[in-house]
Amino acid sequence: MIIYMNKKIVITCLSILLASWGYAQDEMAIVDDSVKSDAFDMPEGMLISEEELMRESSNINNLSEGAGASRVLSYDDSVLVSRLSRIPTTIEMPLNDVTRKFIDTYSTRMKGSVAIMLGSSNFYNPIFEEALERYGLPLELKYLPVIESALRPSATSRAGAAGLWQFMIGTGKRYGLEVNTLVDERRDPIKSSEAAAHYLSDLYEMFGDWGLAIAAYNCGEGNVQKAITRSGSQEGTDFWSIYNRLPRETRGYVPAFIAATYIMNYYCEHGIVPHDATLPLESDTVVVSHEVSFAQIASQCHVTVDELRAMNPQYRKDIVPVDYTLRLPAGSIEDFILYEDSIYGTSPKSALASGTRRLITEDIEATPIEMTPASTTSNVRSNNARKSSRSTRSTRNRKQQTRNVAVKSGDTLSSIAKKNGTTVSKLRQLNGIKGDIIRPGQKVRVK
Repeated sequence: MIIYMNKKIVITCLSILLASWGYAQDEMAIVDDSVKSDAFDMPEGMLISEEELMRESSNINNLSEGAGASRVLSYDDSVLVSRLSRIPTTIEMPLNDVTRKFIDTYSTRMKGSVAIMLGSSNFYNPIFEEALERYGLPLELKYLPVIESALRPSATSRAGAAGLWQFMIGTGKRYGLEVNTLVDERRDPIKSSEAAAHYLSDLYEMFGDWGLAIAAYNCGEGNVQKAITRSGSQEGTDFWSIYNRLPRETRGYVPAFIAATYIMNYYCEHGIVPHDATLPLESDTVVVSHEVSFAQIASQCHVTVDELRAMNPQYRKDIVPVDYTLRLPAGSIEDFILYEDSIYGTSPKSALASGTRRLITEDIEATPIEMTPASTTSNVRSNNARKSSRSTRSTRNRKQQTRNVAVKSGDTLSSIAKKNGTTVSKLRQLNGIKGDIIRPGQKVRVK
């Protein structure tokens, strides 16, 4: 009898436990709030192979293996803790079982991919840093594209996010990125970096914690807010306190970011040799006045189609639409301006006008003019008058050509150059600007 009762008690207790477990699963709540080191997914940027990385347009002809042999070096937790603490940032960089696993992955299985990304970062990091600096954000956020896209502008996620910063179409458009048949500005390194910095700034203002802001960048602010609500605490909440209530990929996202930040700073200590980069660091932009293909540009500007794709990944069909910006190596800008008509080709109307002008010139040259002393004197006076008139017009034109504009909120040197038919390098030269930073209210000379 006693044994029978004990069995009933045991069965009843088991039923209660099973029911409770099922309820917890239904409510997406986990009773044990400790961090589970195996309950996460790898970010998609960490699943890209070395071979795929080297097929990227920006890497094909611009990266080569660095000199020296890579080797695997491992360290105790105390060493990693010390190194993480020395990274000068306001973002929390803890070491635990999860972040340790990601650091080990980057420093062993992914060391070849890290070497490639280090080579690519020579081109992209200055772009990322300028955008982050404009919004006053921690510069370590430049390592988010490492885990988002492995520094591949062509990257597209299973969910349809695209570009270095992996914007979905809706979020991208909310932050000013255009997507149409020919153009996908989510893949534009400069414009997408500006949009990402703006978005991250908004997320930090919303949550007040960088761990939560980074998590929201991955899974959306709504999912992070739900996780905070389920935790039952609105104050003092951070990423690790809601870790088990976040989607599986997001649980791995923040630790992967910490590991990426670590490995991009301490790669030498792990025997990783960066790839050498030959992608031109000096570049400039022009605004095209006619629709033009990469092949047309390459034929005249001492640049290859692959290089154009690497520097302009936003153009989906290798075609730059009218009034859009084209980025070129600094040395090719002069070629583009010099051979612009040849690059665009001659339209029937302009060919007809050119032929008409040529006929008129030939008629004038073929018509003999008899010169008399009177007509000679008259011609001299006429020539002097024309010279004086030209001089006056030239002076007036120079005055008219000098023009300044006031910088408005959201303006960049690139956008000002586009509006005023000039280039970023000319704006820098006219205004003595070394970088790209301008401020609202500032006067910028455009002519």
